[in-house]
Amino acid sequence: QVQLVESGGGLVQAGGSLRLSCAASGSRFSINAMGWYRQAPGNQRELVATITSGGTTNYADSVKGRFTISRDNAKNTVYLQMNSLKPEDTAVYYCRVTIRFTPYWGQGTQVTVSS
Repeated sequence: QVQLVESGGGLVQAGGSLRLSCAASGSRFSINAMGWYRQAPGNQRELVATITSGGTTNYADSVKGRFTISRDNAKNTVYLQMNSLKPEDTAVYYCRVTIRFTPYWGQGTQVTVSS
């Protein structure tokens, strides 16, 4: 049974930084894509950034140049470094991994950016 444990959310002032982590466990198969999504109140869940097993990254336009996604395959962990945070980045951030074409989601971690 695949489990995803997220950490690193919190409250930060605009312009500040946070680093999210998501550790996957419980699968004997390799993890394909890993990524971060977010959902603000009243909004649909949206893609923030993804990274393939080979290291190819993709970002939402709204976070390009401010957020960096990375992964440690030995630790089955994906990270999201968030710099120059804005109030509009406030949301619950969810980790997602794909294993053998099946997506798995984390429980979410709250990120709140105050102005």
